[in-house]
Amino acid sequence: MQSLSQRLLLSVALPLALFFGVMTLVLDHGFRTLSDHSLHELLDSQIIALIAAAEREPKKGYVAPLSALDSRFATPRSGLYAAIRSAHHQWTSPSTAEADVSFGPLLPQGARTFSYSMAGHRRLAVESRGVSFADDPGASGPITFSVAVSLTPYEEQLWEFRRRMVLWFSVLMALLLATLAVLLRAVLAPVRRLEREIHEVEEGHSEVLGGGYPRELSGVARHLNALLIGERKRLARYRDTLGNLAHSLKTPLAVMRSALPAAAEASESIGTEIDRMSDIIEHQLKRAAASGGGLLGQAPVAVAPVATDLRAALLKVYRDKDLSLELAVPAASQFVGDRADLMEMLGNLLDNACKWCTQRVRLTVAIDPAGEVQENMTLIVEDDGPGVSAENRARVLERGVRTDETVPGHGLGLAMVRETVELYGGTLSVDTSPLGGARFELHLPGRL
Repeated sequence: MQSLSQRLLLSVALPLALFFGVMTLVLDHGFRTLSDHSLHELLDSQIIALIAAAEREPKKGYVAPLSALDSRFATPRSGLYAAIRSAHHQWTSPSTAEADVSFGPLLPQGARTFSYSMAGHRRLAVESRGVSFADDPGASGPITFSVAVSLTPYEEQLWEFRRRMVLWFSVLMALLLATLAVLLRAVLAPVRRLEREIHEVEEGHSEVLGGGYPRELSGVARHLNALLIGERKRLARYRDTLGNLAHSLKTPLAVMRSALPAAAEASESIGTEIDRMSDIIEHQLKRAAASGGGLLGQAPVAVAPVATDLRAALLKVYRDKDLSLELAVPAASQFVGDRADLMEMLGNLLDNACKWCTQRVRLTVAIDPAGEVQENMTLIVEDDGPGVSAENRARVLERGVRTDETVPGHGLGLAMVRETVELYGGTLSVDTSPLGGARFELHLPGRL
């Protein structure tokens, strides 16, 4: 999960869901406790009313007139049932008709029970008491008074309460999360602005970040601006210093070269050293011209126009060779770096390929948006020449190394390409091309 807002919402949603879950269990337990208390009160009041209304009839035992009881006792399958039982007699309320209610065993005097039973598919709560009347010496033993009530209405009420509770808690949780999301959007607006301005700096549309950030982010923006400005100044100072140093050496070398005819006996060895120093100076001047890697605030460079310009120039240089220089470059491909660096790298590789090829040179560019940031652009330069042997592939990238002394050159081009690629954090490899010659593959920062 990449979004900070999503992480915050998730980190709040989980404890909130846990809190509401615990609250649901607590309220559910409290509601069930109240329901059980109400159920016991109902059974107590009904059984007391039953005992109070009981009358003894000769040869029939005790019965209860329905006029003195709850009207539901007179309605079959009403959900409220009563029974008066003894060892020799049993009376049940008309509501028990076709209900098949089990009231449990007979009880001794003073005993009291509470239990659950089934009447068909209905679950019942049953309360019984064992009673003996002091004014009835002719009774044959304790009498058991029982009252049963159907739990269906209580269970339906409980499930309705649970359903509403879950519904309201869900709605409340959704409202709280929506409110939190709105608040997070407002609170994190400066962070999104910072991200947007950094992206604009990366795109080259802006050089520094704006101001007006909250206290927690103002220091970050200020230090980032200082870093950007300091990096640009450091690179400019490095390039100027190196360029000035290399340029200042050219004049003494020119004077030394002009004085060579006066020392003819040493001219050959001195000339060789002067040429070597000139190559070094040329190499350092080109390095000073390179930017030294991609910087924030640097606009990306379209690869296709650079490749097209190089192709036109090289075809003119090698017009006597009648070669074919093929370009397979997506129009939208961009190099995240300095234009001079791209010109230097492609120019050296294409010039080297044109120098060694028989007839064909090919440049292929591909962008992998899902690849590593520093290596998501691949540039491949191939030719159909003799290629580079496996033992020379590492040496050919070293400064001053030439595999064939008969071909003009200083042995600096590929070394400069390698150094520039490394400055950008990319890679350079040498292999054999399907065309038959050398294949140079560069991985550099790029995008579409």
